[in-house]
Amino acid sequence: MRKIENFRVLVTGGAGFIGSNLVETLLKQHNEVVCLDNFMTGKRSNLKAFRDDPGFSLIEGDIRDFNLCRRACAGIDYVLHQAALGSVPRSIEDPMTSAAVNISGFVNLLFAAQQAKVKRFVYAASSAVYGDSPKLPKIEPELGRPLSPYGITKYADELYADNFTRLYGIETVGLRYFNVFGKYQDTNGAYAAVIPKFALSLLKHESPTINGDGSFSRDFTYIDNVVEANQLAALATASEAVNTVYNIACGEQTTLNELFAELRKNLVKFDPGIAVVEPIHGPVRAGDIPHSLACIDKARRLLGYAPRYGLGEGLKKTAEWYFNHLNPELTTNGGNL
Repeated sequence: MRKIENFRVLVTGGAGFIGSNLVETLLKQHNEVVCLDNFMTGKRSNLKAFRDDPGFSLIEGDIRDFNLCRRACAGIDYVLHQAALGSVPRSIEDPMTSAAVNISGFVNLLFAAQQAKVKRFVYAASSAVYGDSPKLPKIEPELGRPLSPYGITKYADELYADNFTRLYGIETVGLRYFNVFGKYQDTNGAYAAVIPKFALSLLKHESPTINGDGSFSRDFTYIDNVVEANQLAALATASEAVNTVYNIACGEQTTLNELFAELRKNLVKFDPGIAVVEPIHGPVRAGDIPHSLACIDKARRLLGYAPRYGLGEGLKKTAEWYFNHLNPELTTNGGNL
């Protein structure tokens, strides 16, 4: 796999889940890494392991500040743009802030990167752009109507990226993530993703809530696959591989009921008491699509993307990480918080 090595890379949202995994990997590969984050959703604890690394620097601030974006992009080779307000429920409750961060902030950073003449601008797109399209698997050209303000913002980003390529010549690649999970993913708050919420409940011997009857399905994607995809997108050399968007997933369909059973099976290895915990079912969440499954043929063909971790192997690694990092006292008190 092609790796980003010995470059200067800006990771926006670098204190967040995906961003901190990118920062960690890039530092191991001898890059200078600039992290830009306002800590609205990112966590300082995610940066603790590499705050003293000589290749790491932090700019604390907001992508809605254009002058700050210009400062962050100065001297940068590659931008990996992960900063966003990424929750469907949050965007429904507060569409204005989601639009300001995800659209205005995106344009600020994209224009700053163009002015700084970066080699390439890789950005986090989203499977939310497929909206109400019932077709499975999802293929890049066939979109539906977005079901949330968040989905609208991510589609707008794709349009701006395409427009800026045509107007200004900046190279861009959008990565439509499908339900990414893994280490550093936040377990707390109303907008936590399903896997960390399930893990936290199970470790506390509490029943997690599944929205709906559990038959909704997703294409869950382990974080290491996403880190690889970002590097492949940044370093792709074929002209047809650039200035486009890709599905980044595993191409596997898993229901929420299946997900719960698999995660519980992995956590039981650390705490047998988890075996008796059963989920409860609540109402379907507004803005949720019933099923999501990606076709990743385009990414395979043009980027050389080949996900190394399916759901099973990814959940094994994730369960171990949550057990060891989420509540370290569990190792000494038999699982009781």
